[in-house]
Amino acid sequence: MAETPREVYVRGRERCVGTVAAGEARSIAIGRARLACFALLVAAGWGAWVDAVPGATMVIPIVGFVALVFVHEREHRRIDRARRGVAHYDDGLARLDGTWVGRGNARTDLVAADHPYARDLDLFGRGSVFELLCTARTAAGERTLAAWLSAPADREGLAQRRAAVEELAPSVALREELASLGEALRAEVDPEALARWGEANLGVDAQMRSRIAVGAWVLPPCVAATGALWSTGVLPAWPLVVVLALLFAFHRWARPFTAASTSAIERPARELATVAGLLARLESEVVAAPRLCALQAALVRGDAAASRRIRALCRLFEWLQVRQSQLLAIVAWLLCWTEHFTLAIERWRQRSGGDIARWFAALGELEALAALSAHAFEQPDDVWPEVIDGAPTLEATALAHPLLSRDIAVANDVALGGPTAALMISGSNMAGKSTYMRTVGVNVVLALAGAKVCAVHMRLSVLQVAASIRIEDSLRDGASRFYAEISRLKQVTVLAAGPTPVLFLLDEVLHGTNSHDRRVGARAVLGLLLDAGALGMMTTHDLALATDVEDLAPRVRNVHFCDTLRDDRLVFDHRLREGIVETSNALALMRAVGLRV
Repeated sequence: MAETPREVYVRGRERCVGTVAAGEARSIAIGRARLACFALLVAAGWGAWVDAVPGATMVIPIVGFVALVFVHEREHRRIDRARRGVAHYDDGLARLDGTWVGRGNARTDLVAADHPYARDLDLFGRGSVFELLCTARTAAGERTLAAWLSAPADREGLAQRRAAVEELAPSVALREELASLGEALRAEVDPEALARWGEANLGVDAQMRSRIAVGAWVLPPCVAATGALWSTGVLPAWPLVVVLALLFAFHRWARPFTAASTSAIERPARELATVAGLLARLESEVVAAPRLCALQAALVRGDAAASRRIRALCRLFEWLQVRQSQLLAIVAWLLCWTEHFTLAIERWRQRSGGDIARWFAALGELEALAALSAHAFEQPDDVWPEVIDGAPTLEATALAHPLLSRDIAVANDVALGGPTAALMISGSNMAGKSTYMRTVGVNVVLALAGAKVCAVHMRLSVLQVAASIRIEDSLRDGASRFYAEISRLKQVTVLAAGPTPVLFLLDEVLHGTNSHDRRVGARAVLGLLLDAGALGMMTTHDLALATDVEDLAPRVRNVHFCDTLRDDRLVFDHRLREGIVETSNALALMRAVGLRV
């Protein structure tokens, strides 16, 4: 019998906890060994001082101490990775338990403020779809996943994503390693800045670089030769002084180039070092899905993988930093160290800088696919939607909200397309009208991003979601709620005129105006959307509006949510029913909070 996601995560967490405990025990032992080596060094030094032992005896504890420093550092890195593994499994268990809110990535700056549905459907922010899904470790992964949630993919792209996500879903070990590699990558790595550096023009042409290279190769041997000849008395001092003066002038002349290049490379080199291991892990994964194969190929050019090329740059940067050592600064100045390694870095940038954007695009997509694969693994009862060509269609059975616990979420069906293009949803306050629309909208967004949906079955065409559910006024912009709402309605109608059929979700349309204008305006907006070939739903408290649209049947179908009064307490079952609601709970709710009405 296959393990459940919870059993897999518990076992993985226990293994990581065991690794941390064993590593800490080894770290203590190594620390004691280092202390012992230091004590031996002191003893050997004292023995050499009093001529009791040879001075060479000190070499043994010195070598041992230095070796243990490196071993200790490696053990610390192993412990840190295991701790990140524990955190990774804790996050996974929190998602399974429904306690994930506040633990994940709650960014809200990844979409425009006027996005047609992100705010309405709680896609970003605390307790959002993005916080639930996002396991990306880099900004590239975050932005890719956000882009997928923000716009529907075409049918072919969705098929490729689904095949990739299905293949990655069982790869729990891969996701653990991605989570364990690197630290605070979200805050450190800016793919756009790295790409700009890779393609930047520092204002130095090839001829200038050639001249710097000639000077860097010619002057140090001249200094060495004249210095040797002067020290042996073959030459007087003035030739050495002249060569040193030429070297000083050369450094001054090359300084604008070296300063610009070293300042430009310092941050990118640190950031690229953090993703080299991540890229290496993705490059080594054995994959079969066409999209995964294409993404792996994007990380390799010829026989040089992205991770190896990045590590080559990091090594060049480390050698460049030697010039800052107080012990070697003079030697580095005499050897034109800065010029040599700056030119080497520039050669790297000329060869590989243009590939950085491609590397991060591939990395971002791979991380986004890994995030969707984690969701698919953790929700085995969710289903893959069937995406079809043809007329606008949306059909789903037992559709529930993915942000709600499966124990409390109430599932309902939806069927739009063919003769019925829209639902007019009436119902009492708190009956579930807005939640139903959000449930439909969020699952459509997931389906068209390449993810599983919370349903028993779902079949749909590619649709552009457009919603007016959470609309607020703006004191700063001087816009009333009514103005903000009609602006959104205008945006919805413009989208409906576009090439992709729209799924509109309109909550309490125009309720900020009088009943006559609301009825006329809402019916007009509904007619515009239906004439444009859109599908969707509209909620209302105004039963007159629900009655008005009955003559649009079967294009518009009336449905409702209702409530019952039991022992002076309103009870909601949140089940969708046919027809117009026949009850109202506004007065009962007012009395329930103590208002005398």
